[in-house]
Amino acid sequence: MSSKTKIVVLHMKEVIYTGIFVVFAIVLAVLLFMMFGRDKAADPASAQAVYHAGVYTSPITLNDNTFDVEVTVDEDHINSISLKNLSETTTAMYPLMEPALDALSTQICESQSTENITYSEENKYTSMLLLDAINKALDKARIAD
Repeated sequence: MSSKTKIVVLHMKEVIYTGIFVVFAIVLAVLLFMMFGRDKAADPASAQAVYHAGVYTSPITLNDNTFDVEVTVDEDHINSISLKNLSETTTAMYPLMEPALDALSTQICESQSTENITYSEENKYTSMLLLDAINKALDKARIAD
């Protein structure tokens, strides 16, 4: 077996052009990756925004009395929860309404969630009614994904 030496002749102009095209291809690939390959959710500003800041209400009707649960949120926190348009008649007829809301409001503002909320057995149905209204108001405030 004889090995024959092969001689390859490269023109300097072709080598330079090939090098330039390779560099352009790498730059183009990097730019395309940066533009389209990045995950938009990884942006810290958009990851923190959970709500549209504002005041949101959800109505509750008991017999013929209607009042509102008002939830105040900023972009990433639940700030406060209160009852609005609550008449004296409703307060007299449902005396557990305000204490139940105070207990729920404290837990929700501390945990920033309506999950795993505890309430006493005597306020069970009142708390469930209020929690449902709070969830409806928070759904209005939530940023759609």
